[in-house]
Amino acid sequence: MKVFTKCLIGFLILAVLGCDKEIEEGVKQSDLTKDVEMITDFGTIILRLSDETPKHRNNFIKLVNQKFYDGIAFHRVINDYVIQAGNPTSKMSQTYNPKGDPELSYTIEAEFNNNLFHKRGALGAARNRDIMNPTRLSSGFQFYIIQTGKQTDSTIDNHTEKINFLTAKNSVFNQPEFKQEFSKYQKLIALPDEEASEDDITELLVLQKKVDSLTTVELEKMQKYSVQEAHRDVYKTIGGVPRLDQNYTVFGEVVHGMNVVDSIAQVETNKQKYPINDIRIISARMIKRKLYD
Repeated sequence: MKVFTKCLIGFLILAVLGCDKEIEEGVKQSDLTKDVEMITDFGTIILRLSDETPKHRNNFIKLVNQKFYDGIAFHRVINDYVIQAGNPTSKMSQTYNPKGDPELSYTIEAEFNNNLFHKRGALGAARNRDIMNPTRLSSGFQFYIIQTGKQTDSTIDNHTEKINFLTAKNSVFNQPEFKQEFSKYQKLIALPDEEASEDDITELLVLQKKVDSLTTVELEKMQKYSVQEAHRDVYKTIGGVPRLDQNYTVFGEVVHGMNVVDSIAQVETNKQKYPINDIRIISARMIKRKLYD
């Protein structure tokens, strides 16, 4: 009987393992029902990824399983705003580059979702600004966690105006008829001050004026975005950053360890918002999901 029981258990284990197939490189079926345990120098943060952003979810799982985040530092820390990590050059063995290592960088298509917003504790994907990234592609590596406190109706309304302005401006950047001028605009914006000639500056000002004019026209005719009442209530009672909604992809949230996020956010930083003393992710791994208080 004991032999039969052992065989049965062994068969069941093999059956379960056999069903846990790899749905894409570095991601198993069982990973989709797990959380991410991120142990930092300041304590443990538990992240829950969203099924509504499968590209970002799977990419993050893959990096965690590859142990990519082990040893990486939080390279951008702004109290009452965000903590950010994922720059591969922030590892101890690397020479730090604020822009990351272009040879290792890749992007992910934006996955904006009305159900996912920038409440306190939201996990989002960092990206380059619209002028260099008009399709708002996410960084494949870098992520941030929102740490901002409570908002008021007034600040939420101000943030909403900012969302609509940025949406209108981004629409201008993506207009086919503006493609050639936008390409020139990108190059002029990227020029270091010491390399820009008077002609460059003049042309940039002309293009900037045209962008502003077209943005005003677009803003007047577009359908305006407004913060959902349910989200507004969360921003007022828990906190967050409304102006990032519809601009950056939210793909998860902190379900345990916001006290650790707060501790990291309050450390001393230099002018570039890099902590004076490194704060590292010691390890990140997929763990069994459970309920948290």
